[in-house]
Amino acid sequence: MAITFVGLREGGEPGEDARDRFERVETVEGITPGSGRISVTAKVEDINPGTWHVTATPVTLAPAGHSGTPEPGPRLEPTVVTTSTRLAPLVRGPGVRPFAWPLLVAVGVALAVVVQVLLAARAGLDTGTAVVASLAGSVVGYFSAKAYYMVQHRQHLRRFVGAGTCIQGFLLGAFGTALAVVAAAGIPVGTWLDVAAPGAFLAMATARPGCFLGGCCVGRPTTSRWGVWSSDRRVGIRRVPTQLIEALLALTLGAATLAADLTWRPAIPGMLFVAAMAAYTLGRQLLFPLRAETRKTKAGRPLTAAATLLVLLAALTAPILA
Repeated sequence: MAITFVGLREGGEPGEDARDRFERVETVEGITPGSGRISVTAKVEDINPGTWHVTATPVTLAPAGHSGTPEPGPRLEPTVVTTSTRLAPLVRGPGVRPFAWPLLVAVGVALAVVVQVLLAARAGLDTGTAVVASLAGSVVGYFSAKAYYMVQHRQHLRRFVGAGTCIQGFLLGAFGTALAVVAAAGIPVGTWLDVAAPGAFLAMATARPGCFLGGCCVGRPTTSRWGVWSSDRRVGIRRVPTQLIEALLALTLGAATLAADLTWRPAIPGMLFVAAMAAYTLGRQLLFPLRAETRKTKAGRPLTAAATLLVLLAALTAPILA
């Protein structure tokens, strides 16, 4: 489907100022019967501020003809809306709550620190060092998450402020930094990892719904009854709620590792953390095909899944063989 947006500024005279009028065509693919209500957002820049009357006219696209390009099908009923200009960074599509992600991340970090301090005290570890390690890891993890995202998407350094974040980069930076602090303080690394695991997964379970509300890491459009309407900041449609599924995975692992820390002491310190992280990574590999974002390589996902499965099996069997 192609949607033509034509905007006229209230009070502007057509033909006098080119910035008093705009026309934009947005094409949306993959719409299937049963998708439910759909919203399409067009972001238009370099226009005069004020109140605008925008007419959106959708046209269905027939299958490609002899030329190999889609041909216009029937024109549907247009919709007219009145809206106002605003600062570009504040423009978001329907269903997008941009401040939900940083808020939930902050809540998740606070939850992780509290849980870790309680478990560290229970295990006889230095709680002060545990707090320092967690906070230092969170700060470094934020920057490494952005750096990982920029490298993965080949973005220039000048786009650092507006760049996205990647959970893999956060985990590498956060735990790498925290382990350096813990090792320098003479705290047993393996024991600390087991203590840190519940808080880390509970934090991810808290933060992932922020991705759902913020319009990132979205799932593929679906007609399934289990689909949930959400937006990728451009197209709002019923989708597979991959962010919420991943949050449920993290919550399950957080609860399991917390129960293990409270009732059981691993024969090999650190194996609880390794097993939980391997299970989480394996679960993410199974979720990737359900996400709208295409993967960069075809072999990366199955190889990662196989490797994490082997690590998970090794972590589960090592205490038995020890």
